[in-house]
Amino acid sequence: MNTEWALNQLQDFISATEVHHVRAPSGVISVGTYKTAESEVEVVKKAQIVEQILNRAIPGWRSLEVDTRRKKWALHHEVALRAKESLLRQEELQKNLGENAPEISAAKLHPWVWNGASSLWQSGHYRSAVEDAAKKVNAETQNKVGRRDVSEKNLFQEAFSTDAPITGKSRLRRMTNDGSDTYRSVQRGAMALAEGIYSGIRNPFNHEDPKDIDEQVALEYLAALSVLARWVDEAIVEATP
Repeated sequence: MNTEWALNQLQDFISATEVHHVRAPSGVISVGTYKTAESEVEVVKKAQIVEQILNRAIPGWRSLEVDTRRKKWALHHEVALRAKESLLRQEELQKNLGENAPEISAAKLHPWVWNGASSLWQSGHYRSAVEDAAKKVNAETQNKVGRRDVSEKNLFQEAFSTDAPITGKSRLRRMTNDGSDTYRSVQRGAMALAEGIYSGIRNPFNHEDPKDIDEQVALEYLAALSVLARWVDEAIVEATP
């Protein structure tokens, strides 16, 4: 998240939703009404963006209890104040409440992986997001080597094989074939990683109880897929003349 941008958006919204009391006209028996600093139209526009920031900064914020009987935007206003303070002091919070360890951003994984997973991930369907990411990596690999007759584990075994290419079976080379142990090692490593992913992650999804998986587990699965996707993407295709 771009913290500086988010803070500016939050402050703009906080200012827009400050309320003041409007007294009832003379002769009218009423306690009056409350009015936001900016018009309802402008507040609604800002809320569209701010709600997405709040979803990131304070998950589950809509369930917080705030007195909104007389102030329509009271919940948004209070949560925006909380989110602003949280973002301003996030470094302090991380140092004092938990390990200041590096974090993985799913959005920064290889594009094949995140493009395949993002839609379902955003809606909380983590297992399905991983499945779609695995399908996307498989499809992109098929495209790169021009194959449709083989997929998943077998596809990667043939693509990263150290055998010479033959008609209809192009190979992927992670480095120049210089006949060294290193060359054979990186090719074998790519095959092993792909087999682990498709045999140990993707395939069990087809046979296990279709319950969802934990977000952290899903993120780790996506990270593994991202490594494989990057290796495929950066590999050189070797085909028959």
